[in-house]
Amino acid sequence: MTFISDIINRNVQEAQVSAIKEMAMLSANIPGCASLAWGLPSFQTPPYIRQGIKDILDTDPQAGKYSLPDGLPELRRQVVKTHQQKTGIIVDADKHVMISAGNMQALNTLFHTMLDADDEIILTDPCFASHLQQIKLFRGVAVFWALNEAHGWSLDIEKLPSLITAKTQAIVLVSPSNPTGKIFTKEELLQVGQIARAHNIFVIIDDPYSDFLYENRPQYFNLASVESLRDHVVYLYSFSKAYAMSGWRLSYMIMPEELKQEAIKVHDATMICAARISQLAALIALQNESDHKQEFEKILASRRHLIVQRLNNVPSVFECQTPEGAYYVFPRIVAEHKSSRDFSMQLLYNANVSLTPGSAFGPSGEHHVRMAYCVDEETINLAFDRIERYFL
Repeated sequence: MTFISDIINRNVQEAQVSAIKEMAMLSANIPGCASLAWGLPSFQTPPYIRQGIKDILDTDPQAGKYSLPDGLPELRRQVVKTHQQKTGIIVDADKHVMISAGNMQALNTLFHTMLDADDEIILTDPCFASHLQQIKLFRGVAVFWALNEAHGWSLDIEKLPSLITAKTQAIVLVSPSNPTGKIFTKEELLQVGQIARAHNIFVIIDDPYSDFLYENRPQYFNLASVESLRDHVVYLYSFSKAYAMSGWRLSYMIMPEELKQEAIKVHDATMICAARISQLAALIALQNESDHKQEFEKILASRRHLIVQRLNNVPSVFECQTPEGAYYVFPRIVAEHKSSRDFSMQLLYNANVSLTPGSAFGPSGEHHVRMAYCVDEETINLAFDRIERYFL
């Protein structure tokens, strides 16, 4: 069947499955594996959302049908209210809001809309692994903007202008960061926004984690709250983490009107619309008061404390910085190793522990691993008990 290789798109042939999913799939075939590889929260979708959907399924004959391509009008109107509450910025439900099937699909739509061959997207380094794959699939070029590990993975603002060329389309930011857990400062972000505006490029804010800030909540700043930058900022909010709706595949996008007019062509051609039942779940989520996010954050804070403590107990293996937000820790490997991938494979097959190699997150990720502490404490302890037995 060698003819198949002649048919498959070259970019697809050269791409790889995300190392996060690769490690998750490999560990799924190992009975009893303790996996910290995948950022899949252990929480259930909150009861008020599940019950609300049960009621809708019993009473709404439209629940299983398409919505308009940019989403249910009532959900888009609610997003306008929610966005104003969060940022103080008023947007138009028809001109600026589009409902998408998670932030991954939203970014896929944006990259498809923006990228001609060899166009560039600036990514922090380390960055989210799947952003790299998406850019490559659209024949774009990922330009790495190295974070300063010695200063807590901070942004190197002075370096940013030199990375921008005539082919630069956007800068992608995730804050709190995946994989480092870093919360970028207001001063840094405002400078990024000013640079983007001066060069007429976008800042794309991929936001799955801003509800998990722990003691650092006063430090968080949303660049989408700056009125003067609204034509240069695209804001994406995912329900996957804060509402434990990862399998519902639902997010919303706030963008300039002209960009939406172009992006909806791609969204319609690839998705038609996000699943209506998921949109209805998101509407329930936003319209009702709930303290579940505070409870999630409290539990995650306890798990963060645990995983950092366990990392500090093996200083001959790892050296780590306490993450400021999200639910990942990104320790440096100090044990003898060839590469982060080799290290991760050794742990997987010799210790039954699954981690994600840091090299998947960009050049600066090499010699690190990402660990997700959104899993239960039993899994965290089991993983580190095995790590200690393997190395000590």
